[in-house]
Amino acid sequence: MKIALISDGIYPYVIGGMQKHSSSIGVELVKLGYSVDLYHFVLKGSSIPTTDEVNRFHFNSTKGFNKTYCLYFPTSIRFPGHYLWNSYRYSKSVFETIKKNNASYDLIYSKGFSSWRLLKKRKELRIKPKIGVKFHGYEMYQYAPSLKIKFQHIMLRQFVKKINQKADYVFSYGGKITNIIKDLGVPNNKIIEIPSAINKSWLYEKKLNISKSIKFLFVGRFERRKGIDEINKAILNLPINNLDIEFHFIGSIPAKNQIKSNDFKIIYYGEIIDKESKKKIYDKCDILMCPSYSEGMPNVILEAMSRGLAIMATDVGAVRLLVSEDNGILLNNCNAILIRKAISKIILMDKKLILKMKENSIQIIKENFLWQNITFKLLSSLNK
Repeated sequence: MKIALISDGIYPYVIGGMQKHSSSIGVELVKLGYSVDLYHFVLKGSSIPTTDEVNRFHFNSTKGFNKTYCLYFPTSIRFPGHYLWNSYRYSKSVFETIKKNNASYDLIYSKGFSSWRLLKKRKELRIKPKIGVKFHGYEMYQYAPSLKIKFQHIMLRQFVKKINQKADYVFSYGGKITNIIKDLGVPNNKIIEIPSAINKSWLYEKKLNISKSIKFLFVGRFERRKGIDEINKAILNLPINNLDIEFHFIGSIPAKNQIKSNDFKIIYYGEIIDKESKKKIYDKCDILMCPSYSEGMPNVILEAMSRGLAIMATDVGAVRLLVSEDNGILLNNCNAILIRKAISKIILMDKKLILKMKENSIQIIKENFLWQNITFKLLSSLNK
């Protein structure tokens, strides 16, 4: 089977959970012996990596992806709908590249809006491949934390719906994401539930422990839907009774949005790209905080669970597939009061219970969310 993976950027050339997902699934398909061409973008001003450079990063060899085609993501003046317009222009560039190279594929696995033009002009290709689409978390159908974001979501919806309905397959993380896709009118026989996953190199192999001081961790960029404002309010309103706790933050959080306390330690590390450096911070923490307004299946939760952290997260997207009372706390929504109560509950927990939750996180990953198993499940679903 010859596969084209059309992404909305791949790690490390574009940073984000979607980009890590794209690169991981591409790498695993290659490891299983499939011929994979990669189509991806970088932002204007960035250098375009060659196929050899991409393969050296992901495979430590010049052998890996058959070919990589890197395009610049279009830019324009910012106007209402500029992202949608530029996404269409990117999908058009992808289509023209495939057509120009007279490339033929058995399957095109596309992320986001990248297959928009392909689905409209598929008949112009020499061979008409099956096209599967994946919108990461379908955030445009989840709760919007502001009127501006809600307006942006409304603009996207009709185009997301059309792309999903025209595709041969629609890939879902499962959980509430599948319900969204069904509501778009996509029949059950076109929906393939494939959760996200993580490479086994992330697994913590030593004996877990928990220190006297409970350490909470947030990992993510500064974005309204990630719930950082609510975390800050929750922390600043904790009842102070000789609390032996710490709060750690990874991500590019502006100084004006960083908080201070004389009662417990708060540490900001900034953005960390290096995997081993990030692991070291995960390893000294106990609880990941992920109280987002909307998500798909967050990569940070997979990373944290792999390193043995218990999870406090909102019940959005497919998060419920990862988090339960066995390994953490699910919040009904992103709310400062709920976050504060969850933190307080954890502080009062027996340390042995927290340690058990941490151990359960690793076990859940081992049994259900390693890339080797998930990619095999994807291919099995396609071959049915």
